[in-house]
Amino acid sequence: MKRKNVQSSMIASIGYDASSATLEIEFNSGAIWQYFDVPKKIYNSMIKADSHGRFFRASIKGEYDESRIR
Repeated sequence: MKRKNVQSSMIASIGYDASSATLEIEFNSGAIWQYFDVPKKIYNSMIKADSHGRFFRASIKGEYDESRIR
């Protein structure tokens, strides 16, 4: 999945696959996680957020099924 690099102390890049509604986040630690059944509006809001890490903690973590892929 293609990801966009972002400026964040927590997150390196964010990607989204609209066909499967999968959000993919690469953390600065090198870990990559996928989050499933995420609406595109959530991805768009995360990309536009002033703080990607704060948005992640408030709106993604614990809200969607997830899987670590690296």
